[in-house]
Amino acid sequence: MQKTYSMIKPEIVAAGEQKIGEILAIINRAGFRITGMELRQLDRALIEDFYGEHRERPFYGELCDYINSGPVVALRLERENAVAALRELIGATNPADAAIGTIRDLYGASLQNNAIHASANADDAARELGLIFGQ
Repeated sequence: MQKTYSMIKPEIVAAGEQKIGEILAIINRAGFRITGMELRQLDRALIEDFYGEHRERPFYGELCDYINSGPVVALRLERENAVAALRELIGATNPADAAIGTIRDLYGASLQNNAIHASANADDAARELGLIFGQ
C-alpha cells in the first residue's frame, strides 16, 4: 500500500458539506482508504513551507493567500499506486483541461480555484504528509 496526501481546497469547504462529501465519495469509490482526515485552517508559515518549491514563481503569493483564505480538508489516503491513481482521479491542474468526470472537471472553477490538491510524486507525498499530519 502506498500513502499520499490530498487537500480539499477552501472554496469547496466554503461551499459546504455536500460538496466535500461528494468529493470524498469519489475518492472512496476509486478504492482509496482514508486513514487521516482533518478540517483545519493552515497557518501562513505552514502554507509557505508547503508550497516552497514555487517561492520564485509569480503566482506564489496569490497561491499562499488563496490557501490561507479559509479552512481545508486534509486527507491521508492509502491504496496501491496511490500517488498516480489520485493524480489521474483529480485531473489536470487547469479544470478546463481536465478529463471529463475527474474531480477538477466536476468541481474546479479556475486554474487557482481547482478544488483539490494531490501530491505530485511519492517524495512530495511523504513531505506533505509530514508537514500536515506530522508523519
